[in-house]
Amino acid sequence: MTGTARLARWIALLLPAALLAGAWGSQLIGHLYPCEMCHWQRWPHYAALVVALLAFLLPAPRLARTLVVIAALLIAVSGAIGVAHAGVEYHWWNGFTACTQTVDLRGLGPDARLAALMKAPVVRCDVAQWTFAGISLAGFNAILSLGGAAVILWLMRKAR
Repeated sequence: MTGTARLARWIALLLPAALLAGAWGSQLIGHLYPCEMCHWQRWPHYAALVVALLAFLLPAPRLARTLVVIAALLIAVSGAIGVAHAGVEYHWWNGFTACTQTVDLRGLGPDARLAALMKAPVVRCDVAQWTFAGISLAGFNAILSLGGAAVILWLMRKAR
């Protein structure tokens, strides 16, 4: 494996690890609890981490290069979900999950009203819990994941 391919392999391993560490840190230390769409962004990173780790463990260089490309694509999937989530947070488009719907209590009796409130999500997908320079965590995930995936794929192409 060439030097650029090795760099791509390291990025494919460290980028999802760092983004997941940030997500878990913001949850456990910063008390920013994830919504449904936040969890959706994590799953491709978990998969990318496993695939990138396999690229280090398997001795076949050709298979390792393929695994690095797959990890990059998984990272890009998380970035695409991040774009969708950021768009929901910024109200560029409507969300498509229950965590973006407001509870309509009009015309409901006390028991139905209580039941509707109990089913309402605690953490809404269309409200950013934290921003920096106007960019939400979903926005940062989109930027870092899509940018990182592009760098990995560019390095792998250059290594060929």
